Amino acid sequence: MSFVYTPAKQKIAKGDADFDTLDVRCILVMSNTTADTDQDAATISAIGTLDEYDGSGYARVDIGASTITQDDANNRSEIDYPDFTFGATVAAGTRQAVGFVIYVEVGTDAQDWPVAYVDTGGFPFAGNGGAINVTVNAEGLLQVT
Repeated sequence: MSFVYTPAKQKIAKGDADFDTLDVRCILVMSNTTADTDQDAATISAIGTLDEYDGSGYARVDIGASTITQDDANNRSEIDYPDFTFGATVAAGTRQAVGFVIYVEVGTDAQDWPVAYVDTGGFPFAGNGGAINVTVNAEGLLQVT
């Protein structure tokens, strides 16, 4: 179940989330995470159990600059990012990867705020020593409807 965190929805509604200027990153999480149920978490550290991926070669990833478009045919705004990779040689973790958290980096996990949880596109899986590539949907990583 992919979703946008409730505090992020509030920031978007108030105009406090300019994805053209924010430092947006992703965290890969494993099967003990509560990131998939803590929808009201206002910071990364507020997620009860993050269970960040622990296979060697893994690192959080800066997903680059956004492209924001207005999709009149579907009555939404699409926030798109380039495809990204969590690492070139990522070993298996202690548990399977089940999704990733899109977040805005501010400084520390106590300040960084989660935007969305994504578990579509091949989850769950175990690292196998190769790259963990994420292909972003052609209609954007996030959509505002």
